Amino acid sequence: MSLKTRLLGLASILIILAASASWLAYRELSEDIIERWGKQVTEIQVRYDSARLLQSLEREIGLARQMAQSSTLLQWAASPDNPELTSAAIRQMESFRNNFRDNSYFVALRENGHYYYNNSDNQYANDQFRYVLDPEKPDDAWFFQLIEEGRDFHLNVNPDQELGVTKLWIDVLMRDERNEILGMVGTGLNLDTFLQDIVDIGQEGITTLFVDYNGAIQLYRDRNYIDFASIIKPEGQKNTVDLLFEDRQDKQQILGMLQMLKQRNGEDGAVESGFVTIDGRKHLAGVAFLPAIGWFEITLLDLNALVPTSYLWPLVAVFLMSLLVSLIAFHLIIQSRILKPVLSLEAAVMRLREGRFDLPYLPKPDNEIGRLVDHFEKMTSTMRDTTAELEHKVAKRTEELHRLARVDALTGLKNRRGLDEVIEQEIQRAEREGKGFGLIWLDIDHFKTINDTRGHQAGDDILCRVALWLKATVRPYDHPGRWGGDEFVVLLSPCDKDTLEQIANRVRASVEQESQRTGTSVTISVGGYFSQPGDDMDTLLRNADQALYQAKRGGRNRVCIHAATGEETHPA
Repeated sequence: MSLKTRLLGLASILIILAASASWLAYRELSEDIIERWGKQVTEIQVRYDSARLLQSLEREIGLARQMAQSSTLLQWAASPDNPELTSAAIRQMESFRNNFRDNSYFVALRENGHYYYNNSDNQYANDQFRYVLDPEKPDDAWFFQLIEEGRDFHLNVNPDQELGVTKLWIDVLMRDERNEILGMVGTGLNLDTFLQDIVDIGQEGITTLFVDYNGAIQLYRDRNYIDFASIIKPEGQKNTVDLLFEDRQDKQQILGMLQMLKQRNGEDGAVESGFVTIDGRKHLAGVAFLPAIGWFEITLLDLNALVPTSYLWPLVAVFLMSLLVSLIAFHLIIQSRILKPVLSLEAAVMRLREGRFDLPYLPKPDNEIGRLVDHFEKMTSTMRDTTAELEHKVAKRTEELHRLARVDALTGLKNRRGLDEVIEQEIQRAEREGKGFGLIWLDIDHFKTINDTRGHQAGDDILCRVALWLKATVRPYDHPGRWGGDEFVVLLSPCDKDTLEQIANRVRASVEQESQRTGTSVTISVGGYFSQPGDDMDTLLRNADQALYQAKRGGRNRVCIHAATGEETHPA
Protein backbone atom coordinates (compact mmCIF):
# COMPACT_ATOMS: atom_id res chain seq x y z
CA MET A 1 0.00 0.00 0.00
CA SER A 2 1.46 3.28 -1.07
CA LEU A 3 2.05 6.22 1.25
CA LYS A 4 -0.33 8.29 -0.82
CA THR A 5 -3.06 5.74 -0.27
CA ARG A 6 -2.31 5.54 3.39
CA LEU A 7 -2.32 9.32 3.71
CA LEU A 8 -5.51 9.57 1.74
CA GLY A 9 -7.06 6.76 3.81
CA LEU A 10 -5.93 8.33 7.06
CA ALA A 11 -7.19 11.74 5.95
CA SER A 12 -10.47 10.14 4.90
CA ILE A 13 -10.79 8.38 8.26
CA LEU A 14 -9.94 11.59 10.11
CA ILE A 15 -12.38 13.55 8.01
CA ILE A 16 -15.09 10.95 8.56
CA LEU A 17 -14.42 10.86 12.30
CA ALA A 18 -14.32 14.66 12.47
CA ALA A 19 -17.44 14.91 10.34
CA SER A 20 -19.29 12.37 12.50
CA ALA A 21 -18.22 14.08 15.72
CA SER A 22 -19.10 17.44 14.25
CA TRP A 23 -22.45 16.12 13.07
CA LEU A 24 -23.30 14.88 16.55
CA ALA A 25 -22.04 18.11 18.07
CA TYR A 26 -23.96 20.06 15.45
CA ARG A 27 -27.20 18.29 16.32
CA GLU A 28 -26.80 18.94 20.04
CA LEU A 29 -25.62 22.50 19.57
CA SER A 30 -28.25 23.44 17.02
CA GLU A 31 -31.10 22.14 19.21
CA ASP A 32 -29.77 24.07 22.21
CA ILE A 33 -29.38 27.25 20.17
CA ILE A 34 -32.85 26.92 18.69
CA GLU A 35 -34.40 26.35 22.12
CA ARG A 36 -32.60 29.34 23.65
CA TRP A 37 -33.51 31.46 20.68
CA GLY A 38 -37.06 30.16 20.81
CA LYS A 39 -37.54 31.23 24.43
CA GLN A 40 -36.39 34.74 23.66
CA VAL A 41 -38.48 34.92 20.51
CA THR A 42 -41.51 33.58 22.36
CA GLU A 43 -41.31 36.30 25.00
CA ILE A 44 -40.97 38.99 22.37
CA GLN A 45 -43.74 37.48 20.20
CA VAL A 46 -46.09 37.29 23.19
CA ARG A 47 -45.53 40.97 23.98
CA TYR A 48 -45.93 41.91 20.33
CA ASP A 49 -49.20 39.98 19.90
CA SER A 50 -50.50 41.43 23.17
CA ALA A 51 -49.68 44.95 22.01
CA ARG A 52 -51.46 44.36 18.68
CA LEU A 53 -54.64 43.21 20.44
CA LEU A 54 -54.65 46.08 22.93
CA GLN A 55 -53.94 48.58 20.17
CA SER A 56 -56.96 47.29 18.26
CA LEU A 57 -59.26 47.40 21.29
CA GLU A 58 -58.18 50.47 23.27
CA ARG A 59 -59.81 52.98 20.95
CA GLU A 60 -63.08 51.01 20.82
CA ILE A 61 -63.11 50.58 24.61
CA GLY A 62 -62.48 54.29 25.09
CA LEU A 63 -65.33 55.23 22.75
CA ALA A 64 -67.68 52.78 24.49
CA ARG A 65 -66.85 54.28 27.87
CA GLN A 66 -67.39 57.77 26.50
CA MET A 67 -70.76 56.63 25.16
CA ALA A 68 -71.68 55.15 28.56
CA GLN A 69 -70.99 58.53 30.19
CA SER A 70 -73.11 60.53 27.73
CA SER A 71 -75.48 62.76 29.70
CA THR A 72 -78.09 62.41 26.94
CA LEU A 73 -78.10 58.61 27.21
CA LEU A 74 -78.03 58.68 31.00
CA GLN A 75 -81.08 60.97 31.17
CA TRP A 76 -82.91 58.76 28.72
CA ALA A 77 -81.95 55.54 30.55
CA ALA A 78 -83.45 57.02 33.72
CA SER A 79 -86.71 57.85 31.88
CA PRO A 80 -86.83 55.54 28.85
CA ASP A 81 -90.53 56.18 28.14
CA ASN A 82 -90.01 59.89 27.43
CA PRO A 83 -90.36 60.37 23.62
CA GLU A 84 -88.20 63.50 23.50
CA LEU A 85 -85.41 61.87 25.46
CA THR A 86 -85.68 58.78 23.26
CA SER A 87 -85.29 60.83 20.06
CA ALA A 88 -82.30 62.69 21.47
CA ALA A 89 -80.73 59.44 22.65
CA ILE A 90 -81.06 57.79 19.23
CA ARG A 91 -79.38 60.77 17.58
CA GLN A 92 -76.58 60.48 20.12
CA MET A 93 -76.24 56.73 19.50
CA GLU A 94 -76.03 57.26 15.76
CA SER A 95 -73.27 59.84 16.20
CA PHE A 96 -71.24 57.21 18.07
CA ARG A 97 -71.98 54.55 15.43
CA ASN A 98 -70.00 56.47 12.81
CA ASN A 99 -66.96 56.58 15.11
CA PHE A 100 -66.79 52.90 16.02
CA ARG A 101 -64.52 50.73 13.90
CA ASP A 102 -67.36 48.33 13.07
CA ASN A 103 -69.84 51.23 12.61
CA SER A 104 -72.20 49.45 14.94
CA TYR A 105 -73.42 49.88 18.50
CA PHE A 106 -75.87 48.49 20.99
CA VAL A 107 -77.67 49.96 23.99
CA ALA A 108 -79.57 47.84 26.53
CA LEU A 109 -81.70 49.49 29.22
CA ARG A 110 -82.10 47.97 32.64
CA GLU A 111 -85.50 49.48 33.50
CA ASN A 112 -87.52 48.09 30.61
CA GLY A 113 -85.05 45.62 29.03
CA HIS A 114 -85.22 47.35 25.63
CA TYR A 115 -82.32 46.51 23.31
CA TYR A 116 -81.28 48.99 20.60
CA TYR A 117 -78.90 48.17 17.77
CA ASN A 118 -77.70 49.46 14.40
CA ASN A 119 -74.97 48.19 12.10
CA SER A 120 -72.55 49.55 9.50
CA ASP A 121 -75.17 49.28 6.74
CA ASN A 122 -77.53 51.50 8.76
CA GLN A 123 -79.95 48.62 8.37
CA TYR A 124 -82.09 49.66 11.32
CA ALA A 125 -82.32 53.39 10.69
CA ASN A 126 -85.40 54.81 12.46
CA ASP A 127 -85.97 51.31 13.86
CA GLN A 128 -83.07 50.88 16.29
CA PHE A 129 -85.25 49.24 18.95
CA ARG A 130 -84.84 45.53 18.14
CA TYR A 131 -86.28 43.49 21.00
CA VAL A 132 -86.87 43.23 24.74
CA LEU A 133 -84.36 41.35 26.90
CA ASP A 134 -86.00 38.55 28.90
CA PRO A 135 -84.35 37.24 32.09
CA GLU A 136 -85.97 33.86 31.44
CA LYS A 137 -84.35 33.45 28.01
CA PRO A 138 -80.90 31.79 28.01
CA ASP A 139 -79.80 33.93 25.06
CA ASP A 140 -80.35 37.09 27.14
CA ALA A 141 -78.75 35.80 30.33
CA TRP A 142 -75.47 37.57 29.51
CA PHE A 143 -77.05 40.99 30.13
CA PHE A 144 -78.52 40.16 33.51
CA GLN A 145 -75.38 38.28 34.55
CA LEU A 146 -73.16 41.29 33.83
CA ILE A 147 -75.60 43.62 35.62
CA GLU A 148 -75.57 41.34 38.65
CA GLU A 149 -71.74 41.14 38.71
CA GLY A 150 -71.48 44.93 38.37
CA ARG A 151 -68.34 44.82 36.22
CA ASP A 152 -67.94 48.22 34.52
CA PHE A 153 -66.22 46.68 31.49
CA HIS A 154 -66.33 43.23 29.88
CA LEU A 155 -65.27 41.52 26.67
CA ASN A 156 -67.03 38.44 25.37
CA VAL A 157 -67.50 36.51 22.14
CA ASN A 158 -71.17 35.78 21.73
CA PRO A 159 -73.70 35.11 18.96
CA ASP A 160 -76.84 37.28 18.96
CA GLN A 161 -79.60 34.97 17.76
CA GLU A 162 -82.09 37.80 17.31
CA LEU A 163 -79.75 39.82 15.09
CA GLY A 164 -78.05 36.83 13.50
CA VAL A 165 -74.50 38.08 14.14
CA THR A 166 -71.52 36.73 16.05
CA LYS A 167 -69.08 39.31 17.30
CA LEU A 168 -66.46 40.19 19.85
CA TRP A 169 -68.61 42.41 22.05
CA ILE A 170 -67.31 45.31 24.15
CA ASP A 171 -69.73 45.83 27.06
CA VAL A 172 -69.63 48.94 29.29
CA LEU A 173 -72.11 49.62 32.11
CA MET A 174 -74.02 52.91 32.34
CA ARG A 175 -74.06 54.39 35.84
CA ASP A 176 -75.76 57.52 37.14
CA GLU A 177 -74.30 59.98 39.62
CA ARG A 178 -75.44 57.71 42.47
CA ASN A 179 -73.46 54.85 40.91
CA GLU A 180 -76.63 52.92 40.12
CA ILE A 181 -76.57 50.81 36.96
CA LEU A 182 -78.98 52.12 34.30
CA GLY A 183 -78.03 49.84 31.44
CA MET A 184 -75.24 48.82 29.12
CA VAL A 185 -73.70 50.18 25.92
CA GLY A 186 -71.00 48.99 23.60
CA THR A 187 -70.03 47.87 20.14
CA GLY A 188 -69.13 44.65 18.41
CA LEU A 189 -66.22 43.69 16.17
CA ASN A 190 -66.77 41.24 13.35
CA LEU A 191 -65.33 37.98 14.66
CA ASP A 192 -64.01 36.63 11.35
CA THR A 193 -62.29 39.90 10.45
CA PHE A 194 -60.85 40.27 13.93
CA LEU A 195 -59.52 36.70 13.92
CA GLN A 196 -57.90 37.27 10.53
CA ASP A 197 -56.26 40.56 11.61
CA ILE A 198 -55.13 39.59 15.12
CA VAL A 199 -55.00 35.80 15.45
CA ASP A 200 -54.74 34.03 12.09
CA ILE A 201 -51.85 36.15 10.79
CA GLY A 202 -50.48 33.43 8.52
CA GLN A 203 -47.02 33.09 10.09
CA GLU A 204 -45.94 29.47 9.81
CA GLY A 205 -45.09 27.90 13.13
CA ILE A 206 -46.72 30.66 15.22
CA THR A 207 -50.13 30.09 16.78
CA THR A 208 -51.78 32.87 18.75
CA LEU A 209 -54.89 32.61 20.93
CA PHE A 210 -56.54 34.58 23.71
CA VAL A 211 -58.40 33.16 26.72
CA ASP A 212 -60.42 34.87 29.45
CA TYR A 213 -59.61 35.06 33.15
CA ASN A 214 -60.94 31.51 33.71
CA GLY A 215 -59.03 30.02 30.76
CA ALA A 216 -62.01 29.85 28.35
CA ILE A 217 -60.88 30.28 24.74
CA GLN A 218 -62.10 33.60 23.29
CA LEU A 219 -60.04 34.12 20.11
CA TYR A 220 -58.54 31.21 18.14
CA ARG A 221 -58.10 30.46 14.46
CA ASP A 222 -60.28 27.34 14.80
CA ARG A 223 -63.76 28.64 15.70
CA ASN A 224 -64.79 25.20 16.93
CA TYR A 225 -62.64 25.73 20.02
CA ILE A 226 -63.98 29.23 20.83
CA ASP A 227 -66.09 29.28 23.98
CA PHE A 228 -69.04 31.43 22.94
CA ALA A 229 -71.11 33.12 25.68
CA SER A 230 -68.62 32.21 28.42
CA ILE A 231 -70.24 34.57 30.90
CA ILE A 232 -73.35 32.40 31.31
CA LYS A 233 -71.71 28.97 31.24
CA PRO A 234 -70.94 27.17 34.50
CA GLU A 235 -67.40 26.00 35.17
CA GLY A 236 -66.76 22.58 33.66
CA GLN A 237 -68.80 23.28 30.51
CA LYS A 238 -66.43 25.82 28.98
CA ASN A 239 -63.94 25.26 26.17
CA THR A 240 -60.79 25.95 28.15
CA VAL A 241 -57.24 26.15 26.83
CA ASP A 242 -56.25 22.73 28.19
CA LEU A 243 -58.43 21.14 25.46
CA LEU A 244 -55.64 21.93 22.98
CA PHE A 245 -53.26 19.52 24.72
CA GLU A 246 -53.41 15.75 24.96
CA ASP A 247 -50.78 15.11 27.63
CA ARG A 248 -52.01 15.62 31.20
CA GLN A 249 -48.70 17.17 32.23
CA ASP A 250 -49.00 19.75 29.45
CA LYS A 251 -52.53 20.60 30.59
CA GLN A 252 -51.34 21.15 34.16
CA GLN A 253 -48.37 23.17 32.98
CA ILE A 254 -50.40 25.62 30.88
CA LEU A 255 -53.02 26.05 33.63
CA GLY A 256 -50.20 26.56 36.13
CA MET A 257 -48.81 29.38 33.98
CA LEU A 258 -52.22 31.09 33.99
CA GLN A 259 -52.42 30.78 37.77
CA MET A 260 -48.94 32.22 38.30
CA LEU A 261 -49.69 35.21 36.08
CA LYS A 262 -52.98 35.79 37.92
CA GLN A 263 -51.07 36.08 41.17
CA ARG A 264 -48.62 38.54 39.62
CA ASN A 265 -51.47 40.50 37.93
CA GLY A 266 -49.42 41.14 34.80
CA GLU A 267 -46.69 43.07 36.64
CA ASP A 268 -43.79 44.37 34.52
CA GLY A 269 -45.18 42.64 31.43
CA ALA A 270 -44.42 39.22 32.94
CA VAL A 271 -44.28 36.28 30.49
CA GLU A 272 -44.30 32.58 31.45
CA SER A 273 -43.00 29.99 28.97
CA GLY A 274 -42.52 26.24 28.75
CA PHE A 275 -42.36 23.34 26.29
CA VAL A 276 -45.52 21.42 25.39
CA THR A 277 -46.50 18.85 22.79
CA ILE A 278 -49.26 19.47 20.21
CA ASP A 279 -50.12 16.89 17.55
CA GLY A 280 -46.88 15.05 18.37
CA ARG A 281 -44.73 18.14 17.71
CA LYS A 282 -42.75 20.04 20.32
CA HIS A 283 -43.89 23.63 20.82
CA LEU A 284 -42.72 26.44 23.04
CA ALA A 285 -45.69 28.09 24.81
CA GLY A 286 -45.50 31.69 26.02
CA VAL A 287 -48.26 33.23 28.18
CA ALA A 288 -48.87 36.84 29.26
CA PHE A 289 -51.70 38.40 31.28
CA LEU A 290 -53.37 41.57 29.96
CA PRO A 291 -54.87 43.25 33.05
CA ALA A 292 -56.40 46.02 30.93
CA ILE A 293 -58.96 43.54 29.51
CA GLY A 294 -58.64 40.63 31.94
CA TRP A 295 -57.50 38.15 29.25
CA PHE A 296 -54.43 35.96 28.71
CA GLU A 297 -52.43 35.93 25.47
CA ILE A 298 -50.90 32.56 24.54
CA THR A 299 -48.35 32.09 21.76
CA LEU A 300 -47.34 28.62 20.57
CA LEU A 301 -44.12 28.39 18.56
CA ASP A 302 -43.35 25.29 16.52
CA LEU A 303 -39.56 25.53 16.62
CA ASN A 304 -39.16 22.90 13.91
CA ALA A 305 -41.29 24.97 11.57
CA LEU A 306 -39.60 28.27 12.43
CA VAL A 307 -36.05 26.99 12.39
CA PRO A 308 -36.06 23.36 11.17
CA THR A 309 -33.00 21.26 11.88
CA SER A 310 -32.59 20.74 8.14
CA TYR A 311 -32.10 24.49 7.79
CA LEU A 312 -28.37 24.02 8.46
CA TRP A 313 -27.83 20.73 6.66
CA PRO A 314 -26.11 22.31 3.63
CA LEU A 315 -23.36 23.37 6.00
CA VAL A 316 -22.70 19.73 6.87
CA ALA A 317 -22.24 18.88 3.20
CA VAL A 318 -19.81 21.77 2.85
CA PHE A 319 -18.01 20.53 5.98
CA LEU A 320 -17.49 17.08 4.41
CA MET A 321 -15.69 18.73 1.52
CA SER A 322 -13.64 21.03 3.68
CA LEU A 323 -13.79 20.80 7.48
CA LEU A 324 -12.06 24.08 8.09
CA VAL A 325 -14.14 26.05 5.60
CA SER A 326 -17.32 24.49 6.95
CA LEU A 327 -16.48 25.35 10.55
CA ILE A 328 -15.68 28.95 9.63
CA ALA A 329 -18.79 29.27 7.48
CA PHE A 330 -20.97 27.68 10.14
CA HIS A 331 -19.59 30.01 12.78
CA LEU A 332 -20.04 33.12 10.62
CA ILE A 333 -23.55 32.24 9.56
CA ILE A 334 -24.73 31.34 13.05
CA GLN A 335 -23.01 34.39 14.47
CA SER A 336 -24.35 36.89 11.93
CA ARG A 337 -27.76 35.44 11.15
CA ILE A 338 -28.93 34.15 14.53
CA LEU A 339 -26.67 34.61 17.55
CA LYS A 340 -25.67 38.24 17.04
CA PRO A 341 -29.22 39.52 16.31
CA VAL A 342 -30.72 37.43 19.13
CA LEU A 343 -28.03 38.44 21.65
CA SER A 344 -28.39 42.09 20.60
CA LEU A 345 -32.12 41.77 20.95
CA GLU A 346 -31.67 40.13 24.37
CA ALA A 347 -29.48 43.06 25.49
CA ALA A 348 -32.12 45.47 24.23
CA VAL A 349 -34.84 43.57 26.11
CA MET A 350 -32.76 43.77 29.30
CA ARG A 351 -32.33 47.54 28.85
CA LEU A 352 -36.05 47.89 28.27
CA ARG A 353 -36.75 45.77 31.34
CA GLU A 354 -34.63 48.21 33.37
CA GLY A 355 -36.70 51.09 32.04
CA ARG A 356 -34.10 52.34 29.54
CA PHE A 357 -35.47 53.16 26.10
CA ASP A 358 -32.18 54.24 24.46
CA LEU A 359 -31.71 51.04 22.51
CA PRO A 360 -28.33 50.18 20.95
CA TYR A 361 -27.98 49.41 17.28
CA LEU A 362 -29.82 46.19 16.49
CA PRO A 363 -28.82 44.23 13.38
CA LYS A 364 -31.78 43.27 11.19
CA PRO A 365 -31.14 40.23 9.04
CA ASP A 366 -33.59 39.67 6.21
CA ASN A 367 -35.55 36.96 7.99
CA GLU A 368 -38.07 36.42 10.80
CA ILE A 369 -35.57 37.71 13.38
CA GLY A 370 -35.08 40.93 11.42
CA ARG A 371 -38.83 41.49 11.24
CA LEU A 372 -39.09 40.67 14.93
CA VAL A 373 -36.38 43.24 15.73
CA ASP A 374 -38.30 45.82 13.71
CA HIS A 375 -41.50 45.02 15.62
CA PHE A 376 -39.60 45.26 18.91
CA GLU A 377 -38.21 48.69 18.03
CA LYS A 378 -41.67 49.96 17.14
CA MET A 379 -43.09 48.48 20.35
CA THR A 380 -40.29 50.14 22.36
CA SER A 381 -41.05 53.48 20.74
CA THR A 382 -44.71 53.14 21.67
CA MET A 383 -43.83 52.12 25.23
CA ARG A 384 -41.42 55.06 25.53
CA ASP A 385 -44.10 57.54 24.51
CA THR A 386 -46.67 55.91 26.78
CA THR A 387 -44.27 55.82 29.75
CA ALA A 388 -43.30 59.46 29.27
CA GLU A 389 -46.93 60.49 29.16
CA LEU A 390 -47.72 58.40 32.25
CA GLU A 391 -44.73 59.82 34.16
CA HIS A 392 -45.85 63.32 33.27
CA LYS A 393 -49.36 62.62 34.58
CA VAL A 394 -48.01 61.01 37.76
CA ALA A 395 -45.66 63.95 38.39
CA LYS A 396 -48.44 66.42 37.84
CA ARG A 397 -50.79 64.50 40.12
CA THR A 398 -48.08 64.14 42.78
CA GLU A 399 -47.42 67.86 42.68
CA GLU A 400 -51.15 68.55 43.07
CA LEU A 401 -51.44 66.12 45.99
CA HIS A 402 -48.39 67.71 47.59
CA ARG A 403 -50.06 71.10 47.33
CA LEU A 404 -53.45 69.88 48.62
CA ALA A 405 -51.80 68.19 51.60
CA ARG A 406 -50.57 71.61 52.72
CA VAL A 407 -53.72 73.66 52.11
CA ASP A 408 -56.68 74.03 54.47
CA ALA A 409 -59.75 72.82 52.58
CA LEU A 410 -62.13 75.36 54.19
CA THR A 411 -60.18 78.61 53.97
CA GLY A 412 -57.71 77.97 51.19
CA LEU A 413 -54.82 79.06 53.42
CA LYS A 414 -51.91 76.88 54.45
CA ASN A 415 -52.85 74.19 56.94
CA ARG A 416 -50.84 73.20 59.99
CA ARG A 417 -48.55 70.96 57.99
CA GLY A 418 -47.87 73.73 55.47
CA LEU A 419 -47.19 76.21 58.28
CA ASP A 420 -44.83 73.79 60.02
CA GLU A 421 -42.76 73.51 56.85
CA VAL A 422 -42.44 77.26 56.16
CA ILE A 423 -41.73 78.02 59.84
CA GLU A 424 -39.01 75.36 59.95
CA GLN A 425 -37.49 76.77 56.75
CA GLU A 426 -37.60 80.29 58.22
CA ILE A 427 -35.93 79.12 61.46
CA GLN A 428 -33.07 77.65 59.41
CA ARG A 429 -32.80 80.83 57.32
CA ALA A 430 -32.74 83.01 60.45
CA GLU A 431 -29.97 80.85 61.92
CA ARG A 432 -28.02 81.00 58.66
CA GLU A 433 -28.35 84.76 58.05
CA GLY A 434 -28.53 85.94 61.67
CA LYS A 435 -31.84 87.78 61.13
CA GLY A 436 -35.04 87.40 63.09
CA PHE A 437 -38.63 87.13 61.84
CA GLY A 438 -42.11 87.64 63.21
CA LEU A 439 -44.95 85.27 64.07
CA ILE A 440 -48.56 86.28 64.70
CA TRP A 441 -50.98 83.89 66.44
CA LEU A 442 -54.63 84.92 66.56
CA ASP A 443 -58.00 83.41 67.26
CA ILE A 444 -61.60 84.60 66.95
CA ASP A 445 -63.15 85.93 70.14
CA HIS A 446 -66.09 83.94 71.51
CA PHE A 447 -66.08 81.63 68.50
CA LYS A 448 -67.62 78.77 70.47
CA THR A 449 -70.59 81.01 71.34
CA ILE A 450 -71.01 81.82 67.64
CA ASN A 451 -71.08 78.12 66.77
CA ASP A 452 -73.50 77.31 69.62
CA THR A 453 -75.95 80.15 68.89
CA ARG A 454 -75.77 80.53 65.13
CA GLY A 455 -74.69 77.06 64.01
CA HIS A 456 -71.54 75.60 62.52
CA GLN A 457 -72.38 76.82 59.02
CA ALA A 458 -72.25 80.40 60.26
CA GLY A 459 -69.00 79.57 62.09
CA ASP A 460 -67.45 78.22 58.89
CA ASP A 461 -68.55 81.33 57.04
CA ILE A 462 -66.86 83.55 59.63
CA LEU A 463 -63.67 81.46 59.39
CA CYS A 464 -63.63 81.94 55.62
CA ARG A 465 -64.19 85.70 55.96
CA VAL A 466 -61.46 86.09 58.57
CA ALA A 467 -59.11 84.12 56.31
CA LEU A 468 -59.97 86.43 53.39
CA TRP A 469 -59.44 89.61 55.47
CA LEU A 470 -56.23 88.19 56.90
CA LYS A 471 -54.85 87.42 53.44
CA ALA A 472 -55.78 90.91 52.21
CA THR A 473 -54.15 92.63 55.20
CA VAL A 474 -50.74 90.95 55.31
CA ARG A 475 -48.03 91.47 52.73
CA PRO A 476 -47.98 89.36 49.54
CA TYR A 477 -44.84 87.52 50.60
CA ASP A 478 -46.01 86.70 54.14
CA HIS A 479 -47.43 83.25 54.96
CA PRO A 480 -50.90 83.23 56.55
CA GLY A 481 -52.44 79.89 57.53
CA ARG A 482 -55.09 78.20 59.63
CA TRP A 483 -53.52 76.42 62.63
CA GLY A 484 -56.75 74.66 63.58
CA GLY A 485 -60.25 75.44 64.84
CA ASP A 486 -60.54 79.26 65.01
CA GLU A 487 -56.78 79.83 65.36
CA PHE A 488 -54.72 81.42 62.58
CA VAL A 489 -50.96 81.91 62.28
CA VAL A 490 -49.03 84.37 60.09
CA LEU A 491 -45.29 84.15 59.46
CA LEU A 492 -43.78 87.56 58.66
CA SER A 493 -40.47 87.65 56.82
CA PRO A 494 -38.60 89.91 56.34
CA CYS A 495 -39.70 91.61 59.53
CA ASP A 496 -38.54 93.69 62.49
CA LYS A 497 -40.21 94.39 65.83
CA ASP A 498 -41.96 97.56 64.63
CA THR A 499 -43.27 95.85 61.51
CA LEU A 500 -44.52 92.93 63.59
CA GLU A 501 -46.49 95.23 65.90
CA GLN A 502 -47.76 97.34 63.00
CA ILE A 503 -49.06 94.37 60.99
CA ALA A 504 -50.54 92.69 64.09
CA ASN A 505 -52.55 95.83 64.95
CA ARG A 506 -53.55 96.25 61.31
CA VAL A 507 -54.86 92.68 61.18
CA ARG A 508 -56.89 93.11 64.36
CA ALA A 509 -58.37 96.44 63.19
CA SER A 510 -59.08 95.15 59.69
CA VAL A 511 -61.08 92.16 60.98
CA GLU A 512 -63.11 94.37 63.32
CA GLN A 513 -63.84 96.98 60.66
CA GLU A 514 -64.59 94.60 57.81
CA SER A 515 -66.87 92.45 59.97
CA GLN A 516 -68.87 95.53 61.01
CA ARG A 517 -69.39 96.41 57.34
CA THR A 518 -70.85 92.95 56.70
CA GLY A 519 -73.28 93.31 59.60
CA THR A 520 -71.69 90.56 61.71
CA SER A 521 -69.31 92.03 64.25
CA VAL A 522 -66.28 89.82 64.84
CA THR A 523 -63.16 90.58 66.87
CA ILE A 524 -59.92 88.72 67.29
CA SER A 525 -57.22 88.44 69.92
CA VAL A 526 -53.68 88.61 68.55
CA GLY A 527 -50.42 87.39 70.03
CA GLY A 528 -47.09 88.07 68.42
CA TYR A 529 -43.51 87.06 68.91
CA PHE A 530 -40.34 88.31 67.25
CA SER A 531 -38.08 85.29 66.88
CA GLN A 532 -34.33 85.54 67.27
CA PRO A 533 -31.73 83.35 65.53
CA GLY A 534 -31.35 80.17 67.54
CA ASP A 535 -35.01 79.88 68.58
CA ASP A 536 -36.47 76.46 67.87
CA MET A 537 -40.03 75.62 66.86
CA ASP A 538 -41.21 74.95 70.43
CA THR A 539 -39.83 78.26 71.74
CA LEU A 540 -41.37 80.19 68.86
CA LEU A 541 -44.84 78.67 69.24
CA ARG A 542 -44.82 78.78 73.04
CA ASN A 543 -43.97 82.52 73.19
CA ALA A 544 -46.54 83.39 70.52
CA ASP A 545 -49.15 81.34 72.36
CA GLN A 546 -48.32 83.08 75.65
CA ALA A 547 -48.76 86.44 73.94
CA LEU A 548 -52.14 85.31 72.59
CA TYR A 549 -53.16 84.12 76.04
CA GLN A 550 -52.13 87.52 77.48
CA ALA A 551 -54.28 89.29 74.87
CA LYS A 552 -57.31 87.16 75.72
CA ARG A 553 -56.75 87.55 79.44
CA GLY A 554 -56.50 91.32 78.99
CA GLY A 555 -60.04 91.57 77.61
CA ARG A 556 -59.79 90.22 74.03
CA ASN A 557 -59.86 92.29 70.83
CA ARG A 558 -56.32 93.40 71.45
CA VAL A 559 -52.72 92.72 70.47
CA CYS A 560 -49.95 91.51 72.73
CA ILE A 561 -46.37 91.19 71.48
CA HIS A 562 -44.00 88.92 73.36
CA ALA A 563 -40.47 90.05 72.58
CA ALA A 564 -37.28 88.19 73.34
CA THR A 565 -36.80 90.42 76.43
CA GLY A 566 -40.21 89.47 77.75
CA GLU A 567 -41.68 92.93 77.07
CA GLU A 568 -45.30 93.17 75.98
CA THR A 569 -47.15 95.97 74.21
CA HIS A 570 -50.89 96.48 73.98
CA PRO A 571 -53.09 98.59 71.76
CA ALA A 572 -54.28 101.89 73.11
